[in-house]
Amino acid sequence: MVRRFRWPGRGLIPRGTALLERFQHPAQVVVTGFGVTILAGTLLLALPVARAGPGRADLLDALFTATSAVCVTGLITVDTPEYWSTFGEIVILCLIQVGGFGLMTLATLFAILLSGRVGLRARMAAQTETKTLQMMDVRRVVRNIVVFSLSCEAVIAVLLAARFAFGYGEPLGRAAYLGVFHSVSAFNNAGFALWSDSLMRFVTDPWICLPVCVAIIIGGLGFPVWFELVRRWRRPRSWSILTRVTVGTSAVLLAGGTLVLTALEWNNPDTLGTLSRPSRWLAGFVMAVMPRTAGFNSVDTSAMRPESWLVTDVLMFIGGGSAGTAGGIKVTTFGLLAFVLWAEMRGDVHVNVGVRRLPVGTQRQAMGIVLLAVGLVVSATVTLLILTGHSLDRVLFEVVSAFGTVGMSTGITADLPPAGHVLLIVLMFAGRIGPLTMATALALRRRVRRVELPEERPIVG
Repeated sequence: MVRRFRWPGRGLIPRGTALLERFQHPAQVVVTGFGVTILAGTLLLALPVARAGPGRADLLDALFTATSAVCVTGLITVDTPEYWSTFGEIVILCLIQVGGFGLMTLATLFAILLSGRVGLRARMAAQTETKTLQMMDVRRVVRNIVVFSLSCEAVIAVLLAARFAFGYGEPLGRAAYLGVFHSVSAFNNAGFALWSDSLMRFVTDPWICLPVCVAIIIGGLGFPVWFELVRRWRRPRSWSILTRVTVGTSAVLLAGGTLVLTALEWNNPDTLGTLSRPSRWLAGFVMAVMPRTAGFNSVDTSAMRPESWLVTDVLMFIGGGSAGTAGGIKVTTFGLLAFVLWAEMRGDVHVNVGVRRLPVGTQRQAMGIVLLAVGLVVSATVTLLILTGHSLDRVLFEVVSAFGTVGMSTGITADLPPAGHVLLIVLMFAGRIGPLTMATALALRRRVRRVELPEERPIVG
Protein backbone atom coordinates (compact mmCIF):
# COMPACT_ATOMS: atom_id res chain seq x y z
CA MET A 1 0.00 0.00 0.00
CA VAL A 2 1.34 3.42 -1.00
CA ARG A 3 1.11 6.06 1.71
CA ARG A 4 -0.31 9.32 0.42
CA PHE A 5 -0.46 12.86 1.71
CA ARG A 6 -2.17 16.05 0.62
CA TRP A 7 -0.07 18.53 -1.33
CA PRO A 8 -1.57 22.04 -1.35
CA GLY A 9 -3.64 22.48 -4.46
CA ARG A 10 -2.80 19.05 -5.87
CA GLY A 11 -4.87 16.56 -3.93
CA LEU A 12 -3.53 13.20 -2.77
CA ILE A 13 0.00 12.42 -4.01
CA PRO A 14 2.12 9.30 -3.42
CA ARG A 15 4.72 10.02 -0.79
CA GLY A 16 7.49 8.66 -3.01
CA THR A 17 6.88 11.42 -5.55
CA ALA A 18 6.82 14.34 -3.10
CA LEU A 19 10.25 15.58 -4.12
CA LEU A 20 9.38 15.33 -7.79
CA GLU A 21 6.27 17.43 -7.25
CA ARG A 22 8.42 20.35 -6.13
CA PHE A 23 9.71 20.81 -9.66
CA GLN A 24 7.84 22.47 -12.49
CA HIS A 25 9.20 20.17 -15.20
CA PRO A 26 10.64 16.60 -15.17
CA ALA A 27 13.84 17.83 -16.82
CA GLN A 28 14.56 19.81 -13.68
CA VAL A 29 14.62 16.56 -11.72
CA VAL A 30 17.15 15.08 -14.15
CA VAL A 31 19.43 18.12 -13.86
CA THR A 32 19.15 18.17 -10.08
CA GLY A 33 19.71 14.43 -9.81
CA PHE A 34 22.91 14.53 -11.83
CA GLY A 35 24.10 17.55 -9.86
CA VAL A 36 23.54 15.80 -6.52
CA THR A 37 25.33 12.68 -7.76
CA ILE A 38 28.32 14.74 -8.88
CA LEU A 39 28.43 16.44 -5.49
CA ALA A 40 28.34 13.08 -3.69
CA GLY A 41 31.09 11.73 -5.95
CA THR A 42 33.22 14.81 -5.31
CA LEU A 43 32.94 14.37 -1.54
CA LEU A 44 33.91 10.69 -1.78
CA LEU A 45 36.89 11.38 -4.04
CA ALA A 46 38.00 14.17 -1.69
CA LEU A 47 38.44 11.66 1.15
CA PRO A 48 42.06 10.76 2.01
CA VAL A 49 41.36 7.06 1.36
CA ALA A 50 40.49 7.85 -2.28
CA ARG A 51 44.00 9.05 -3.11
CA ALA A 52 46.93 6.72 -3.72
CA GLY A 53 49.49 9.17 -2.31
CA PRO A 54 49.59 11.06 0.97
CA GLY A 55 46.95 13.63 1.86
CA ARG A 56 43.65 14.16 0.14
CA ALA A 57 42.82 15.03 -3.44
CA ASP A 58 42.55 18.64 -4.54
CA LEU A 59 38.88 19.65 -4.45
CA LEU A 60 38.87 20.87 -8.06
CA ASP A 61 40.47 17.62 -9.26
CA ALA A 62 37.87 15.64 -7.31
CA LEU A 63 35.04 17.73 -8.79
CA PHE A 64 36.45 17.42 -12.31
CA THR A 65 36.87 13.65 -12.03
CA ALA A 66 33.41 13.15 -10.49
CA THR A 67 31.79 15.24 -13.23
CA SER A 68 33.72 13.38 -15.91
CA ALA A 69 32.63 10.02 -14.46
CA VAL A 70 28.94 10.84 -13.91
CA CYS A 71 28.74 12.50 -17.32
CA VAL A 72 30.58 9.45 -18.78
CA THR A 73 33.19 11.65 -20.43
CA GLY A 74 36.65 10.40 -19.51
CA LEU A 75 38.59 13.67 -19.48
CA ILE A 76 41.05 13.75 -16.57
CA THR A 77 43.25 16.30 -14.86
CA VAL A 78 45.23 13.65 -12.96
CA ASP A 79 46.48 10.21 -13.99
CA THR A 80 43.74 7.79 -12.92
CA PRO A 81 45.85 4.69 -12.05
CA GLU A 82 48.61 6.73 -10.37
CA TYR A 83 46.59 9.36 -8.51
CA TRP A 84 43.58 7.40 -7.25
CA SER A 85 43.61 4.43 -4.88
CA THR A 86 41.55 1.28 -5.42
CA PHE A 87 38.79 2.91 -3.37
CA GLY A 88 38.93 5.96 -5.63
CA GLU A 89 38.79 3.78 -8.74
CA ILE A 90 35.75 1.94 -7.40
CA VAL A 91 34.04 5.27 -6.69
CA ILE A 92 34.75 6.33 -10.27
CA LEU A 93 33.39 3.01 -11.53
CA CYS A 94 30.16 3.44 -9.55
CA LEU A 95 29.76 7.01 -10.80
CA ILE A 96 30.18 5.82 -14.38
CA GLN A 97 27.53 3.14 -13.89
CA VAL A 98 25.06 5.58 -12.34
CA GLY A 99 25.68 8.13 -15.07
CA GLY A 100 25.26 5.52 -17.78
CA PHE A 101 22.03 4.13 -16.45
CA GLY A 102 20.66 7.59 -15.97
CA LEU A 103 19.85 8.80 -12.51
CA MET A 104 16.12 8.91 -13.16
CA THR A 105 16.17 5.37 -14.53
CA LEU A 106 17.62 4.12 -11.26
CA ALA A 107 15.25 6.26 -9.20
CA THR A 108 12.26 4.82 -11.05
CA LEU A 109 13.56 1.28 -10.57
CA PHE A 110 13.93 1.83 -6.83
CA ALA A 111 10.41 3.25 -6.66
CA ILE A 112 9.10 0.11 -8.38
CA LEU A 113 10.93 -2.18 -5.98
CA LEU A 114 9.91 -0.30 -2.84
CA SER A 115 6.32 0.65 -3.52
CA GLY A 116 5.27 -1.24 -6.61
CA ARG A 117 3.83 1.94 -8.06
CA VAL A 118 5.24 4.96 -9.84
CA GLY A 119 3.62 8.37 -9.77
CA LEU A 120 2.82 10.29 -12.94
CA ARG A 121 5.58 12.84 -12.45
CA ALA A 122 8.11 10.11 -11.67
CA ARG A 123 7.14 8.38 -14.92
CA MET A 124 7.58 11.66 -16.80
CA ALA A 125 11.00 12.14 -15.20
CA ALA A 126 12.10 8.69 -16.28
CA GLN A 127 10.70 9.32 -19.73
CA THR A 128 12.80 12.48 -20.01
CA GLU A 129 15.98 10.52 -19.26
CA THR A 130 15.26 7.31 -21.20
CA LYS A 131 13.56 9.04 -24.17
CA THR A 132 10.86 6.36 -24.20
CA LEU A 133 8.11 6.97 -26.71
CA GLN A 134 5.19 5.72 -24.61
CA MET A 135 4.83 6.82 -20.99
CA MET A 136 2.87 3.69 -20.11
CA ASP A 137 5.95 1.59 -21.02
CA VAL A 138 8.37 3.28 -18.62
CA ARG A 139 8.26 0.54 -15.99
CA ARG A 140 8.98 -2.20 -18.52
CA VAL A 141 11.64 -0.11 -20.26
CA VAL A 142 13.50 0.56 -17.02
CA ARG A 143 13.64 -3.14 -16.20
CA ASN A 144 14.84 -3.95 -19.71
CA ILE A 145 17.51 -1.26 -19.58
CA VAL A 146 18.98 -2.66 -16.38
CA VAL A 147 18.93 -6.29 -17.59
CA PHE A 148 20.27 -5.37 -21.03
CA SER A 149 23.08 -3.17 -19.66
CA LEU A 150 24.25 -5.60 -17.00
CA SER A 151 24.14 -8.53 -19.43
CA CYS A 152 26.24 -6.73 -22.04
CA GLU A 153 28.72 -5.55 -19.43
CA ALA A 154 29.03 -9.06 -17.99
CA VAL A 155 29.76 -10.66 -21.39
CA ILE A 156 32.38 -8.05 -22.32
CA ALA A 157 33.91 -8.26 -18.83
CA VAL A 158 34.36 -12.03 -19.17
CA LEU A 159 36.01 -11.68 -22.59
CA LEU A 160 38.40 -8.98 -21.38
CA ALA A 161 39.20 -10.75 -18.12
CA ALA A 162 40.03 -13.96 -19.99
CA ARG A 163 42.37 -12.08 -22.32
CA PHE A 164 44.10 -10.27 -19.45
CA ALA A 165 44.53 -13.53 -17.52
CA PHE A 166 45.63 -15.88 -20.29
CA GLY A 167 47.15 -13.43 -22.74
CA TYR A 168 49.00 -11.10 -20.38
CA GLY A 169 49.50 -13.24 -17.30
CA GLU A 170 47.47 -11.12 -14.92
CA PRO A 171 46.39 -12.82 -11.67
CA LEU A 172 42.78 -13.99 -11.84
CA GLY A 173 41.51 -11.41 -9.34
CA ARG A 174 43.32 -8.55 -11.05
CA ALA A 175 42.17 -9.74 -14.49
CA ALA A 176 38.55 -9.83 -13.31
CA TYR A 177 38.86 -6.32 -11.86
CA LEU A 178 40.38 -4.98 -15.09
CA GLY A 179 37.70 -6.72 -17.14
CA VAL A 180 34.81 -5.34 -15.12
CA PHE A 181 36.21 -1.81 -14.94
CA HIS A 182 36.91 -1.47 -18.65
CA SER A 183 33.69 -3.25 -19.64
CA VAL A 184 31.60 -0.80 -17.62
CA SER A 185 33.68 2.13 -18.85
CA ALA A 186 33.33 1.02 -22.48
CA PHE A 187 29.61 0.15 -22.45
CA ASN A 188 28.81 3.48 -20.79
CA ASN A 189 31.07 5.33 -23.25
CA ALA A 190 33.09 6.74 -20.36
CA GLY A 191 36.66 6.17 -21.56
CA PHE A 192 38.32 5.83 -18.14
CA ALA A 193 41.23 3.37 -18.26
CA LEU A 194 43.49 1.91 -15.61
CA TRP A 195 46.64 2.48 -17.68
CA SER A 196 48.30 5.84 -18.11
CA ASP A 197 48.46 5.37 -21.90
CA SER A 198 44.79 4.28 -22.14
CA LEU A 199 44.73 1.36 -24.64
CA MET A 200 47.89 2.25 -26.58
CA ARG A 201 49.70 -0.86 -25.35
CA PHE A 202 46.95 -2.98 -26.95
CA VAL A 203 46.91 -1.19 -30.33
CA THR A 204 47.66 -4.43 -32.23
CA ASP A 205 45.54 -6.74 -30.04
CA PRO A 206 42.08 -7.35 -31.55
CA TRP A 207 41.07 -9.45 -28.51
CA ILE A 208 41.15 -6.27 -26.41
CA CYS A 209 40.29 -3.55 -28.94
CA LEU A 210 37.34 -5.24 -30.64
CA PRO A 211 35.38 -6.23 -27.49
CA VAL A 212 35.84 -2.67 -26.21
CA CYS A 213 34.61 -1.26 -29.53
CA VAL A 214 31.62 -3.63 -29.57
CA ALA A 215 30.65 -2.51 -26.06
CA ILE A 216 30.95 1.13 -27.10
CA ILE A 217 28.78 0.65 -30.19
CA ILE A 218 26.13 -1.33 -28.30
CA GLY A 219 25.91 1.23 -25.53
CA GLY A 220 26.05 4.15 -27.95
CA LEU A 221 23.21 3.07 -30.27
CA GLY A 222 20.56 3.65 -27.61
CA PHE A 223 18.23 1.40 -25.68
CA PRO A 224 15.03 1.98 -27.74
CA VAL A 225 16.90 1.09 -30.93
CA TRP A 226 18.16 -2.21 -29.56
CA PHE A 227 14.76 -3.14 -28.17
CA GLU A 228 13.20 -2.58 -31.57
CA LEU A 229 15.99 -4.43 -33.39
CA VAL A 230 15.49 -7.46 -31.16
CA ARG A 231 11.76 -7.51 -31.96
CA ARG A 232 11.88 -6.61 -35.65
CA TRP A 233 15.37 -7.42 -36.95
CA ARG A 234 13.89 -9.50 -39.75
CA ARG A 235 11.57 -6.70 -40.90
CA PRO A 236 13.66 -3.57 -41.61
CA ARG A 237 10.75 -1.98 -43.46
CA SER A 238 8.76 -1.87 -40.23
CA TRP A 239 11.51 -0.08 -38.30
CA SER A 240 10.63 3.28 -36.79
CA ILE A 241 12.25 6.51 -37.93
CA LEU A 242 14.43 6.47 -34.80
CA THR A 243 15.88 3.04 -35.61
CA ARG A 244 16.25 3.70 -39.35
CA VAL A 245 18.09 6.97 -38.88
CA THR A 246 20.22 5.79 -35.95
CA VAL A 247 21.40 2.56 -37.55
CA GLY A 248 21.91 4.05 -41.01
CA THR A 249 23.74 7.18 -39.86
CA SER A 250 25.89 5.24 -37.39
CA ALA A 251 26.97 2.77 -40.08
CA VAL A 252 27.90 5.59 -42.46
CA LEU A 253 29.86 7.47 -39.81
CA LEU A 254 31.73 4.36 -38.66
CA ALA A 255 32.64 3.27 -42.19
CA GLY A 256 33.47 6.78 -43.37
CA GLY A 257 35.40 7.62 -40.22
CA THR A 258 37.49 4.46 -40.49
CA LEU A 259 38.38 5.11 -44.13
CA VAL A 260 39.18 8.81 -43.70
CA LEU A 261 41.13 8.58 -40.45
CA THR A 262 43.10 5.53 -41.59
CA ALA A 263 44.01 7.27 -44.85
CA LEU A 264 45.04 10.49 -43.08
CA GLU A 265 47.22 8.69 -40.51
CA TRP A 266 48.49 5.87 -42.75
CA ASN A 267 52.05 7.22 -43.07
CA ASN A 268 52.21 9.12 -39.77
CA PRO A 269 55.15 7.49 -37.92
CA ASP A 270 53.77 8.64 -34.56
CA THR A 271 50.41 6.88 -34.98
CA LEU A 272 49.83 4.24 -37.68
CA GLY A 273 53.00 4.51 -39.77
CA THR A 274 54.99 1.85 -37.92
CA LEU A 275 52.20 -0.73 -37.71
CA SER A 276 51.48 -3.62 -40.07
CA ARG A 277 48.66 -3.23 -42.59
CA PRO A 278 46.08 -5.27 -40.60
CA SER A 279 47.03 -3.40 -37.43
CA ARG A 280 46.64 -0.05 -39.20
CA TRP A 281 43.09 -0.93 -40.19
CA LEU A 282 42.36 -2.15 -36.67
CA ALA A 283 43.74 1.06 -35.15
CA GLY A 284 41.86 3.13 -37.75
CA PHE A 285 38.61 1.42 -36.84
CA VAL A 286 39.26 2.10 -33.15
CA MET A 287 39.97 5.74 -34.01
CA ALA A 288 36.57 5.96 -35.73
CA VAL A 289 34.68 4.24 -32.89
CA MET A 290 36.11 6.28 -30.01
CA PRO A 291 34.69 9.67 -31.12
CA ARG A 292 31.23 8.15 -30.61
CA THR A 293 31.99 9.56 -27.13
CA ALA A 294 33.96 6.64 -25.73
CA GLY A 295 37.24 8.43 -24.96
CA PHE A 296 39.73 5.54 -25.09
CA ASN A 297 42.65 5.81 -27.51
CA SER A 298 44.89 3.10 -28.94
CA VAL A 299 47.22 5.62 -30.64
CA ASP A 300 48.70 8.87 -29.38
CA THR A 301 45.92 11.40 -30.00
CA SER A 302 48.28 14.34 -29.44
CA ALA A 303 50.44 13.09 -32.34
CA MET A 304 47.60 12.93 -34.87
CA ARG A 305 47.58 15.28 -37.85
CA PRO A 306 45.51 18.49 -37.60
CA GLU A 307 43.27 17.18 -40.40
CA SER A 308 42.54 14.09 -38.33
CA TRP A 309 41.72 16.27 -35.33
CA LEU A 310 39.16 18.15 -37.43
CA VAL A 311 37.52 14.94 -38.66
CA THR A 312 37.46 13.66 -35.08
CA ASP A 313 35.90 16.96 -33.96
CA VAL A 314 33.00 16.36 -36.36
CA LEU A 315 32.52 12.78 -35.18
CA MET A 316 32.66 13.83 -31.52
CA PHE A 317 30.18 16.64 -32.07
CA ILE A 318 27.67 14.25 -33.69
CA GLY A 319 28.16 11.56 -31.03
CA GLY A 320 26.03 8.42 -30.72
CA GLY A 321 22.39 7.37 -30.56
CA SER A 322 19.57 8.91 -28.56
CA ALA A 323 18.69 7.38 -25.18
CA GLY A 324 21.98 5.54 -25.05
CA THR A 325 25.19 6.12 -23.14
CA ALA A 326 26.79 8.32 -25.81
CA GLY A 327 26.84 12.10 -25.94
CA GLY A 328 27.02 14.71 -28.69
CA ILE A 329 24.05 16.15 -30.52
CA LYS A 330 23.18 12.49 -31.41
CA VAL A 331 23.25 10.76 -34.77
CA THR A 332 19.45 10.96 -34.85
CA THR A 333 19.57 14.75 -34.76
CA PHE A 334 22.24 14.84 -37.46
CA GLY A 335 20.41 12.33 -39.65
CA LEU A 336 17.04 14.07 -39.36
CA LEU A 337 18.58 17.41 -40.33
CA ALA A 338 20.08 15.72 -43.37
CA PHE A 339 16.55 14.65 -44.38
CA VAL A 340 15.30 18.20 -43.73
CA LEU A 341 18.04 19.59 -45.99
CA TRP A 342 17.26 17.03 -48.70
CA ALA A 343 13.55 17.87 -48.62
CA GLU A 344 14.34 21.60 -48.83
CA MET A 345 16.65 21.06 -51.81
CA ARG A 346 13.93 19.03 -53.55
CA GLY A 347 11.28 21.62 -52.77
CA ASP A 348 9.12 19.16 -50.83
CA VAL A 349 6.48 20.60 -48.52
CA HIS A 350 6.91 17.82 -45.97
CA VAL A 351 9.99 15.96 -44.73
CA ASN A 352 9.61 12.22 -45.29
CA VAL A 353 11.80 9.48 -43.83
CA GLY A 354 10.99 6.22 -45.57
CA VAL A 355 7.21 5.83 -45.41
CA ARG A 356 6.78 8.24 -42.48
CA ARG A 357 6.41 12.04 -42.34
CA LEU A 358 8.59 13.93 -39.87
CA PRO A 359 6.60 16.26 -37.56
CA VAL A 360 7.44 19.96 -37.68
CA GLY A 361 8.00 19.97 -33.91
CA THR A 362 10.72 17.34 -34.22
CA GLN A 363 12.45 19.38 -36.93
CA ARG A 364 12.43 22.45 -34.67
CA GLN A 365 13.78 20.41 -31.76
CA ALA A 366 16.65 19.12 -33.88
CA MET A 367 17.48 22.64 -35.06
CA GLY A 368 17.33 23.94 -31.52
CA ILE A 369 19.71 21.27 -30.21
CA VAL A 370 22.25 21.95 -32.97
CA LEU A 371 22.15 25.73 -32.60
CA LEU A 372 22.49 25.57 -28.82
CA ALA A 373 25.36 23.10 -29.16
CA VAL A 374 27.19 25.25 -31.71
CA GLY A 375 26.72 28.30 -29.49
CA LEU A 376 28.14 26.50 -26.45
CA VAL A 377 31.13 25.12 -28.37
CA VAL A 378 32.01 28.45 -30.00
CA SER A 379 31.64 30.42 -26.77
CA ALA A 380 33.72 27.93 -24.80
CA THR A 381 36.40 27.80 -27.50
CA VAL A 382 36.79 31.58 -27.55
CA THR A 383 36.90 31.69 -23.75
CA LEU A 384 39.52 28.95 -23.54
CA LEU A 385 41.63 30.64 -26.21
CA ILE A 386 41.62 33.79 -24.06
CA LEU A 387 42.54 31.84 -20.91
CA THR A 388 45.35 29.80 -22.47
CA GLY A 389 48.07 30.11 -25.05
CA HIS A 390 47.22 26.89 -26.88
CA SER A 391 46.43 26.77 -30.59
CA LEU A 392 42.89 26.82 -31.96
CA ASP A 393 42.94 23.20 -33.20
CA ARG A 394 43.91 21.84 -29.77
CA VAL A 395 41.48 24.04 -27.87
CA LEU A 396 38.60 23.21 -30.22
CA PHE A 397 39.36 19.50 -29.87
CA GLU A 398 39.28 19.77 -26.08
CA VAL A 399 36.04 21.76 -26.03
CA VAL A 400 34.20 19.44 -28.43
CA SER A 401 35.48 16.44 -26.49
CA ALA A 402 34.10 17.87 -23.24
CA PHE A 403 30.75 18.90 -24.72
CA GLY A 404 30.34 15.59 -26.56
CA THR A 405 31.27 13.72 -23.33
CA VAL A 406 33.99 11.96 -25.31
CA GLY A 407 37.11 12.20 -23.16
CA MET A 408 39.72 12.21 -25.93
CA SER A 409 42.42 14.82 -25.48
CA THR A 410 45.39 16.33 -27.29
CA GLY A 411 47.17 16.39 -23.93
CA ILE A 412 46.38 19.91 -22.72
CA THR A 413 43.60 19.19 -20.20
CA ALA A 414 45.89 18.83 -17.20
CA ASP A 415 47.79 22.01 -18.15
CA LEU A 416 44.72 24.25 -18.25
CA PRO A 417 44.27 26.88 -15.52
CA PRO A 418 41.58 26.36 -12.85
CA ALA A 419 39.17 28.57 -14.79
CA GLY A 420 39.65 26.31 -17.83
CA HIS A 421 38.89 23.23 -15.74
CA VAL A 422 35.70 24.85 -14.45
CA LEU A 423 34.69 25.65 -18.02
CA LEU A 424 35.20 22.03 -19.08
CA ILE A 425 33.16 20.88 -16.06
CA VAL A 426 30.26 23.05 -17.22
CA LEU A 427 30.60 21.72 -20.77
CA MET A 428 30.62 18.09 -19.62
CA PHE A 429 27.52 18.65 -17.51
CA ALA A 430 25.73 20.46 -20.33
CA GLY A 431 26.74 17.80 -22.82
CA ARG A 432 25.44 14.93 -20.67
CA ILE A 433 22.14 16.57 -19.79
CA GLY A 434 21.63 17.96 -23.26
CA PRO A 435 21.37 21.63 -24.24
CA LEU A 436 17.64 21.51 -24.86
CA THR A 437 16.93 19.57 -21.65
CA MET A 438 18.98 22.01 -19.62
CA ALA A 439 17.25 25.02 -21.16
CA THR A 440 13.86 23.44 -20.47
CA ALA A 441 14.82 22.60 -16.90
CA LEU A 442 15.81 26.19 -16.19
CA ALA A 443 12.53 27.54 -17.50
CA LEU A 444 10.18 27.97 -14.55
CA ARG A 445 7.01 28.20 -16.59
CA ARG A 446 5.63 27.54 -20.02
CA ARG A 447 4.07 30.25 -22.12
CA VAL A 448 1.23 29.39 -24.43
CA ARG A 449 0.60 31.93 -27.17
CA ARG A 450 -3.15 32.41 -27.48
CA VAL A 451 -3.05 34.80 -30.43
CA GLU A 452 -1.61 33.90 -33.84
CA LEU A 453 0.23 36.78 -35.49
CA PRO A 454 0.13 37.53 -39.24
CA GLU A 455 2.60 35.57 -41.31
CA GLU A 456 5.48 37.28 -43.15
CA ARG A 457 8.22 35.61 -45.18
CA PRO A 458 11.63 37.34 -44.82
CA ILE A 459 14.55 36.94 -47.25
CA VAL A 460 16.68 33.97 -46.21
CA GLY A 461 20.23 33.50 -47.48
